[in-house]
Parts: sequence; structure tokens; C-alpha cells
Amino acid sequence: MDERLAIVVFSLGGPDNPRAVRPFLFNLFNDPYIIPLAQPFRWLIARTISGLRAKKSRGYYARLGGRSVLLPETIAQAKALETAATAFAKDVRAFVFMRYWHPMAAEVVTQLKAYAPTRIVVLPMYPQYSTTTTGTSVEALTKEARGLELGVPFEVICCYPTAAGFIAPMVSMIAKAYAEMRSQGKAPRVLLTAHGLPEKTITSGDPYQWQVEQTAAAVVAQLGIEGLDWAVCYQSRVGPAKWIGPSTEAEIRRAGRDGVPLIMAPISFVSEHVETLVELDETMRDLAKEAGVPAYRRIPAVRTDPQFVGALAGFVGFLKGRKTPCSETGARLCPVRFGTCPHA
Repeated sequence: MDERLAIVVFSLGGPDNPRAVRPFLFNLFNDPYIIPLAQPFRWLIARTISGLRAKKSRGYYARLGGRSVLLPETIAQAKALETAATAFAKDVRAFVFMRYWHPMAAEVVTQLKAYAPTRIVVLPMYPQYSTTTTGTSVEALTKEARGLELGVPFEVICCYPTAAGFIAPMVSMIAKAYAEMRSQGKAPRVLLTAHGLPEKTITSGDPYQWQVEQTAAAVVAQLGIEGLDWAVCYQSRVGPAKWIGPSTEAEIRRAGRDGVPLIMAPISFVSEHVETLVELDETMRDLAKEAGVPAYRRIPAVRTDPQFVGALAGFVGFLKGRKTPCSETGARLCPVRFGTCPHA
């Protein structure tokens, strides 16, 4: 049993008040993994985009009380994980790291140094790996840790797109919604929606879309509904670049033309935040109504579901003694064509 176990869970982050919206957006777009340009061009573009988008984004966050809910959601997950991981150490503490707004890498590494752990496990709140999410976050955390000379290596799970404890809660919620909607009339179509990425990111070797498709396939297989009508789609597009598709908007319009009810299941989000509470629950719901979709239902994120938290805690034991970054299976999941796969 370890003496002092530190678990770092991380996600995107979000503004904690209206004044933080623009600097949060600037930090996001100034990341070379998000906009792969040399300085000062990236700085100039990030400054421009954050200025143009700030007002609209403030409007979104205003619907959530003027701030992102992602930090409190992630803190709740960290606390649940802290409790679940007590089997692995005498002293366990979970830390929350947010990539683009507080608590950011430097703050978290300072907290880790003060805690003086004998082991550090790093877990993404991103089931599917991308350089734009897990990759950039682990790099930022590692850079800060090197500067403060923590003296304890990070043990990192890079991805868990088909982990049983992640898939099972989604399957349960979708199955329940499907049975209820089916009993009221026409069988619904299930849209498995994920955050989108620019197509260029994927063609550069990023495995994210492939891993999203593995998640979708696992959900559909475990649902076991004969003749299930389903599709994978991608939301949250930003800017003029071509993004991976089909878009969630296009799939909603197709459902309207086909006259079928919809179940919306977010399969790349493990927490509630602006993409679920505003984009799916308001913007996409309004679009569905305009498009003539007869019924619309959104499945919650897995959040602190005991099966999901149990899966995360299980990784703490699983990683012991393994070379990391490491997938949910211990082996490389991604086909060789995905050159940015970090699996060791």
C-alpha cells in the first residue's frame, strides 16, 4: 500500500466569472495544439478570436449563473475518486487541474509539492485521447513539475474509450430513455454526440475520432437493441475551418425530415458544462423543434456515477508498475496510422 497517493484529475476549465471569459478564451486559442502557428501569429489570432467571441460566450455562461460549472463538477468527481481510492494508500488526496483557467498547472504542481506524495496518478476527464485535450494538458503539467523538481514521476492513463465503467452508465440511461420513448410511439433515433475537432487535426494523426467511434460501437453493442437507429455526430464547431462530421445540427435536421424522435447521448463528455447544459439542452433542443423532430431527450453525462468513479479508481491499481502513458488495456489501442498516439 502506498504511503501518500496524489491523484490529479484534469479537464478543459472554464471562466469563474464574466470578466474571466476573454482571458480563458485567449489561453485556449493561444495553445499551439489548438492553433498550430508560430508566435507572434498565434498570439495575434488568439487575441482577435477571444475578443470577437467573448460577448457571445458571456451570454452562454450567463445562463449558468455567469460562470462555468465544469470546475465544481470536476471537484465533485475528484472527491468521489478520493474516497474510492482509499484501498490503494494510507493517505489519498485528489487534485483538480484545469488547462485554460484556474486551478492551472503551476498552481496544482505547487500544491503537489506541498503534499509531498510518494506516488502521483494523472487521470483525464477525457475518455478519448486527443493532442488538443489530454496531450496538451499532460505536457503543461509535466513542464511545471519539471521546473519544481517534484521527484516523483507521473503515472498517466491516456485514454479509456471503451472502459466498462464508462460505457455501462451510458448504456443504462439510454436503454431506459429508449424504452420510455418507444412505449409512447415511434422508435427513437439515438444520436451519440461528441465534441468536434478540425478535420486537419485528425488528418495529422490524431486518434480522437477513431476513439469516439470505438466508444459509440461499444455503447451500441451493449444496448443490444435489434434494428437500432443510431448515428455518431459532432458538435461545438468554432471558426471557418472544415470540421469532422456529420455535425450534430445536420443530424437533427435529418431526424426532422425523417419524423423520428431523438435521444441525444453525449459520449465524449463526462461532466455537465456549457456544451451540454446550453448547447444540447437549449440550442439543439430549439433546433429540433424548428426542424420538426417529434420528441427530444438528452441523456446526462456520467458525472459521479459509482461505476464511472470505480473505473477511474481501478486505474490507480492498474497503473502500478506500468510504463506510462498507458491506455485502459495496457496495450496500444490506436491503429499505427495515428502517429500522435502517446502510448508508451
